[in-house]
Amino acid sequence: MRKNVDFLVIGSGIAGLTFAIKVAKHGKVCIVTKSAVDDTATSWAQGGIAAVSYTPDSYEKHINDTIIAGDGLCNEEVVRFTITESTERIRELIKWGTKFDRTKSGRFDLAKEGGHSEYRVLHHKDSTGREIENTLLEQAKKHPNIEILEHTFTIDIITQHHLGLEVNRRTENITCYGAYVLNPRTRLVDTILSKITLIATGGAGNVYNNTTNPLISTGDGIAMVYRAKGAVENMEFIQFHPTSLYNPDEKPAFLITEALRGFGAVLKTRDGKEFMHKYDARLSLAPRDIVTRAIDNELKLSGEDYLFLDCRHLNKNELINHFPTIYAKCLSIGIDISKDMIPVVPAAHYTCGGIKVNAFGRSSIQNLYASGECSSTGLHGANRLASNSLLESVVFSHRASTEAIAKVKKIKLCNDIPDWNAEGMVLNEEMILITQSLRELQSLMSSYVGIVRSNLRLQRAFDRLELLYRETEDLYNKSLLTPRLCELRNLINIGYLIIRAAQNRHESRGLHYSLDYPKVAPTAR
Repeated sequence: MRKNVDFLVIGSGIAGLTFAIKVAKHGKVCIVTKSAVDDTATSWAQGGIAAVSYTPDSYEKHINDTIIAGDGLCNEEVVRFTITESTERIRELIKWGTKFDRTKSGRFDLAKEGGHSEYRVLHHKDSTGREIENTLLEQAKKHPNIEILEHTFTIDIITQHHLGLEVNRRTENITCYGAYVLNPRTRLVDTILSKITLIATGGAGNVYNNTTNPLISTGDGIAMVYRAKGAVENMEFIQFHPTSLYNPDEKPAFLITEALRGFGAVLKTRDGKEFMHKYDARLSLAPRDIVTRAIDNELKLSGEDYLFLDCRHLNKNELINHFPTIYAKCLSIGIDISKDMIPVVPAAHYTCGGIKVNAFGRSSIQNLYASGECSSTGLHGANRLASNSLLESVVFSHRASTEAIAKVKKIKLCNDIPDWNAEGMVLNEEMILITQSLRELQSLMSSYVGIVRSNLRLQRAFDRLELLYRETEDLYNKSLLTPRLCELRNLINIGYLIIRAAQNRHESRGLHYSLDYPKVAPTAR
């Protein structure tokens, strides 16, 4: 089957839906999502969205906090316009129907998280992402120009490679013509041709054993752009959230939001002693990279599998009112957070690098944009400031939409694209080959390319990954495609990008910490 659209959106989280809603007045929009339309990383976001609302906060304070957290690698121009444009984007979310928590006086009930100097995080209880996702979906579903294809896996974006033309990574005229997608009903590969394509596929946390990301976060968009010879950058900066609920049999790991520490919860060892004073003056509210390494070090010193987050001193009614999801989750496994300390452990959480884009979300490939966690905008630098990611998504999807709307009528669909060729392919029924390779990949990435790295660990990871790559490519080239096989292939690409970027950074900075290179001095402003 072939389909022609003006705008193709790959992904149905906050980034994809925001873009789709904004461009829908100007052409036919097709949203492709590999799972249910609301099964997104956005839906899992607990903490909130950071934006300046009241004094004594200010844009300059938020800008400063973002740059400090990014350890000197943020693009200050990007930081400045993202934060100064936040006010209008928040108003837009509210206009569409998003309900952020307010105090009895009607002011926003703002939270404070690690790295923030002021209370500025807007939230809806501890399920902010779900509130935003539902609001945007309501807008998208009622728009006559928006079609949503659920459970439809995007295999690759279509470029000159599929026309039989040779291109390399230095070629600046690579163009995206749409995408090949796996039809869940026919199990055949369909062709969707588009004038403008936006990739909003989220992050890649499932390259690691323990992650707070949903199972869908397999780096698909980043891997597709890399294979198409588009620019990808900063993949060494993988943010590990300091506090996921320690519950080894559960995947993904349940996130204990940083907002809980902003509310007053304190990190402690198993014997009830505080320890963050040994690592940073900001204690439990230090930026995530510092807190994560502190916990990792304490675990190595003690030999324990987890530490604790203590909420017992907080007002019980207020605690439950602000964090009902966390309270209910912990209670379901026998932990009353008003009486018991919460066992926590770091988990892979956010991909700070990704598809390199400019100030309008445009990638190095013509007519291809990216927004959200799959993109690298320059906002986060070497470490994302808490709750800046949802903000980044709405700002860059808005900016991408303005440029896409201005140019869509000037673009002609390419009708010379060949259909997907599956001749000679057979259905591979040995799922064990895929599941075992995935386990091996996650194990080597967690062991060698995690919170603390070294040259030796990275080289071992690379050597082992090379074998997995060859085996998987051989399987891919002989088999009828399945989502699981494609996800494995994408995650192996992601592993390669993380390892290579880590090997090329000869310093410890932000989220990349190497035993072989000294830590740079903290950025001062």
